[in-house]
Amino acid sequence: MSYNEIEGSVTAPKCFFAAGVSAGIKRSGNEDIALIYSESEGNVAGVFTTNKSCASSVTIDKEIIEEGKAQAIIINSGNANACTGKRGYKDSKEMINLTAKKLGLDVDKVLVASTGIIGKFLPMNKVKRGISEAFDNLSDEGGPLAAQAIMTTDTYAKEKAFEFEIAGKNVRIGGIAKGSGMIEPNMATMLGFLTTDLAIESGLLKEALTEAVNQSFNRITVDGDQSTNDMVIILGNGEAGNEIIKEKNNDYYKFLEVLKELTRWLAHQIVRDGEGATKFVEVEIKGAKSLEEAHKGARKIANSSLVKTALFGEDPNWGRIVAAIGSAGVDFDLDNLEIEINGVKLLAREQQVTQEIKEDLLASKDINIVVNLNNGDYSDRVWTCDLSYKYVEINGEYHT
Repeated sequence: MSYNEIEGSVTAPKCFFAAGVSAGIKRSGNEDIALIYSESEGNVAGVFTTNKSCASSVTIDKEIIEEGKAQAIIINSGNANACTGKRGYKDSKEMINLTAKKLGLDVDKVLVASTGIIGKFLPMNKVKRGISEAFDNLSDEGGPLAAQAIMTTDTYAKEKAFEFEIAGKNVRIGGIAKGSGMIEPNMATMLGFLTTDLAIESGLLKEALTEAVNQSFNRITVDGDQSTNDMVIILGNGEAGNEIIKEKNNDYYKFLEVLKELTRWLAHQIVRDGEGATKFVEVEIKGAKSLEEAHKGARKIANSSLVKTALFGEDPNWGRIVAAIGSAGVDFDLDNLEIEINGVKLLAREQQVTQEIKEDLLASKDINIVVNLNNGDYSDRVWTCDLSYKYVEINGEYHT
């Protein structure tokens, strides 16, 4: 199907507004409070971190989303408000209450998210001022500032929007995301906020989001560490005017295709902006006995510090890839293993191939690793980055 890229990210769909302001939570003084608002109540779906040490924002949003309706999201960066006990829970609730009051909404129609340092209490006086200022600055052009306000160690904002047609109606979908470190598959992997003016039942919206996330955000890893606060939320207000989608028909799959493209693009940007990253890496496993084994193998290679440092050093050390796949718990015969990097075969069924290896094989910023187990019909892929000196520097200096 055809769809066009447009400007506006989360404010591209009809009747959506956003803001990003600086409340002084971040030492840098950059934007740290974001607000996303729909003029009309809509359906909502979310996918959340599986980390048991999850923040209060995750717990609260899960409860709200069970009802399937929402109208606004308030987000702060610079402080995760995680592992902060009863006070942290109370502060998350207060963020919701303050936002709902400003917007004239019921409290169960406002979601909350936080990201940043774990284990510190929110500076609520600053947060309160930030929420008030965000309300005053709501705009249908506020998407870029909201994208900046959710950033932590990110080096650039991640935002995108598309327009497509459903049953003769122009439909829009947009999204923003943040993430650079503490990125590991198993939903979630970061913060992501999506908006659409499509009319679709909440149950189908949840199914579409889950499938899209599983093929995008759950296929990326930067460092193998899973955060406490991560979530992906989508709001759909139905303002496009299409007949509401109630079943998995052609209209549903058109929407799903564009949603997958949006989430995949945002996910790739997170990997490209991985802390200290110099290379974008796709790891593909072919010939596995099952999809589960294919994913397990790709994920093991993508998370291998030895593989990732070799990529940073531009050393095509296929032995590290063999070691990683051998410890992944997947079934294969070493005699049948094949490995390619950027189209150059380095291992062909227990025979090292050296004559075609060039010194600059890994000089490219985009690296493609293909491992064929030759043991079945299933394949899967994971996206990751290299591991550089800069990653250690960034996280060594990331203090409370």
